[in-house]
Amino acid sequence: MGLHGHGRSHLRSLLPLVKAGTVRLAGVCDRVAPAAGDDLEGHGAVPFFDDLATALGRTGARVTVLVTPIHTHLPLALTALEHGSHVLLEKPTTATLAELDRLVEAVDASGLACQVGFQSLGSAAVDAVRALIAEGAVGRVRGIGGWAAWVRTSAYYGRAPWAGRRRLDGREVVDGAITNPFAHATATALALVGEGAHAPSDIELDLYRAHPIESDDTSALRLRTAGGVPVVLATSLCAPAEVPPRLLVHGERGRIELEYTLDRVSVHRPGRAPVTATHPRRHLVADLVDHLRHGTPLLVPPGATRGFMHVLEAVRTGPDPVPIGPEHQRVWEEDGVVHRTVDGVTDLVSRAAESLSLFRELDVPWARVDAEAGS
Repeated sequence: MGLHGHGRSHLRSLLPLVKAGTVRLAGVCDRVAPAAGDDLEGHGAVPFFDDLATALGRTGARVTVLVTPIHTHLPLALTALEHGSHVLLEKPTTATLAELDRLVEAVDASGLACQVGFQSLGSAAVDAVRALIAEGAVGRVRGIGGWAAWVRTSAYYGRAPWAGRRRLDGREVVDGAITNPFAHATATALALVGEGAHAPSDIELDLYRAHPIESDDTSALRLRTAGGVPVVLATSLCAPAEVPPRLLVHGERGRIELEYTLDRVSVHRPGRAPVTATHPRRHLVADLVDHLRHGTPLLVPPGATRGFMHVLEAVRTGPDPVPIGPEHQRVWEEDGVVHRTVDGVTDLVSRAAESLSLFRELDVPWARVDAEAGS
């Protein structure tokens, strides 16, 4: 379910599996029908439904792919499970930690499978970094830093009523930079040290917003894993240009860099040239099908996202993001769309990841002033 927006990318990614005979698209479901002549990213004519229960009843689909707003994840996943359908659930897993518990209980009780769409966790690059850490390639891990700088305009936040919202019509949404577009950064950082299924021992948040929204768009967090590894993630959706996000494993004798959207791993050690390798990625639907046919373990069952969900819960229950003053932004309109960048933000998120610092600990006027005003 979820035919438009990000749902289109899922239709495109399913096409090779359909052509290979791995799966068959039984139907599509959305509240908004496809336009006349829409070939559904190459799938052609398939049955359309505007209600998930009806779609499942009519098609008997064995697997349901849910690409829907965050606050609908749990109820729609429960509907699919009740109809005997396995689930591929887009990230973030649910809108609250309590909902994650309900989902895990429902999946266990049903005997069905649920895979969560953290695509980066399907990359062999994650295993490669784990192996490098285990063999001591850069010595003892001092911490993990991550940074990401993307471009999002007013059109991004105007695409749906829930976009950029913390809550909507009494429902938790938590659609911020940390919890949605850059959710992969947290989940992958935890996976690198085998902590994806475990609650962090401590979480510090440093959340801001430049856009006129409820949620964060320029944010940092610092957590300490159950095993004691500090992790700092610094992100912004207000950059002048997009840069592939990356995770930095800081070791005593060098560092490992993972560009998780590119499946690329680089090892940097003093006195040596960097060594870089690109790794294959496993399609999460194909992995789910293998699990159903052969019993292989799922890459991302809901319980494996518990560490990330503790971060989402901290954001959900924490204070509202602090506005970044207009004097620290560049704002312009083009073709009816408002573009907004924060001064020096790409350098800032990089420095935070390199130094394992929050914004308020760096020389950033808007972060320092706002943090002091709010203390």
